[in-house]
Amino acid sequence: MRVIRIDSLDEPGLSDYTDLTDVAARRRTEPAGGLYIAEGSKIIARALRAGHRPRSVLLQKQWLPEIEHLLESHDVPVFVGSAQLLEQLTGYNLHRGALASMHRPALLPVEQVIAGARRVVVIEDVVDHTNVGAIFRAAAGLGADAVLVTPRCADPLYRRSVRVSMGTVLQVPWTRLPEWPEASGLLHAAGFTIAALALSDSAVTLDQLAATPPERLALLLGAEGDGLSREAISNADTVVTIPMLHGVDSLNVASASAVALWALRPR
Repeated sequence: MRVIRIDSLDEPGLSDYTDLTDVAARRRTEPAGGLYIAEGSKIIARALRAGHRPRSVLLQKQWLPEIEHLLESHDVPVFVGSAQLLEQLTGYNLHRGALASMHRPALLPVEQVIAGARRVVVIEDVVDHTNVGAIFRAAAGLGADAVLVTPRCADPLYRRSVRVSMGTVLQVPWTRLPEWPEASGLLHAAGFTIAALALSDSAVTLDQLAATPPERLALLLGAEGDGLSREAISNADTVVTIPMLHGVDSLNVASASAVALWALRPR
């Protein structure tokens, strides 16, 4: 690693970290540019263990010893600057230690990601990065083997998603699905039963599905507010609902994912 002390924003290589709180700007810099941002030493370490390659690191001086041992075998620039300068660059107070600009791994084919899986989570059009990260954390902690996201779903490797997931987006296999009905065709061809989590008069309860769960199950979760699209529900094999009390009809999508995954965990 090469330590570069910066006292201005004119240093070449800093553009990866510009305006990290601007979601629209990050779409141009990250997925389109083949990058993502890992925040904090624990998540950087997890990214490196997953085999992801760093392009550079940005930090304050006091965090340098914590990062040095992680980058012993990586020839990358490590930019070191004051808290004020880094906040001016990134748009927020860099209190989690370090940021790393990482090369984004290529997405694998759906068939490869779900090969051998028994429980798969499908996230349709969830645009809140916090919810996406929380769903990945539930998937990792409660035994899902893979996560599939639709074309309009938020980027799982966006900085906030990675942080909320506690880095589990870097360990749970995931990729993007095509549109319906091609997506359901891929799942059915692999032997999955698709269970859509939604409100419906014809839905079975989560308890009923959990009593005799399919060997291979894809749990389909919908967007905030409107829930699953009609196309998604029409391509599902069954609709499942979580029984609720006191006039509450549904949970936040991330909370619902955790409840459903615990109930449907492989035994």
